[in-house]
Amino acid sequence: MKTKTLILFMAVAGIIMASCSKQEPIDARATESADDVVLSEALYDDAFASLEIATVFAEVGKKSATVQDSCPLITITSPGQEFWPRYIEINYGTGCTGLFDVVRSGKIMITLSGPRGTTGSERVLTFDNYYVNGAKVEGTFTIENMGPNNNQNAVFAVSLEGGKITFPDDKVITREFDREREYIAGYGTWNPWDDKCLITGMSAGTNLDGKSYTLTILNPLEWHAACRFLVRGTIGFDVEGIEPFELDYGAGECDAAATLSRGDETKEITLRYRHPKYNDL
Repeated sequence: MKTKTLILFMAVAGIIMASCSKQEPIDARATESADDVVLSEALYDDAFASLEIATVFAEVGKKSATVQDSCPLITITSPGQEFWPRYIEINYGTGCTGLFDVVRSGKIMITLSGPRGTTGSERVLTFDNYYVNGAKVEGTFTIENMGPNNNQNAVFAVSLEGGKITFPDDKVITREFDREREYIAGYGTWNPWDDKCLITGMSAGTNLDGKSYTLTILNPLEWHAACRFLVRGTIGFDVEGIEPFELDYGAGECDAAATLSRGDETKEITLRYRHPKYNDL
């Protein structure tokens, strides 16, 4: 009798241990959390690209200048007698459509303390009633030139404070981060479209459901100015109430494909400039 009881106990214990060790599937909660982060990455990387393009105009232009791009009006001024600092206003007005049918409105405001290539120089970017595809984007970027690293590549410390994306139903995604961008191509040219960076660091915030998250870059994210989305790298997700999972941006292709994974399970997702919950924006 004791032997049968012991065997039954061991069998039940084995089932319990197997159940505990089995990982959760990549369900809707994980996918939706990834959608929140994918959109956030895209919108703030898009603002960074605007910063880089405007910086080129500011450094090669006159003391004050107005540039009518295909969409925004870019105004560059210096407040005093000296060339630096420089102020840039990128004005999209009430709305204009750019590449890939992305609609932007409002303003991006930038202050440059000195030339982009000078170690210690800072650029600060803020938003003024700025919307992308109907979602309001807020926050303050601070970008500091940290000088060259051991590979003689320029490195910039990039922080985001007060990041918030607000949708028409007043739901929000928040995020803040401290990262580094290492330029692996294009830094020494006047063409902003050949720039390529490796991004490392961490970020945190809350998703659309109000759950807190922490993101860790496990393999450096690779950003190409000429591509719509990140092309390579892996992010580890730690989301309140969800078992950890990873997002892989791929092997370097300039496309809109990415993969979620948890253990042996994977799921393909599509990168977007619109949140899937708000496709009609």
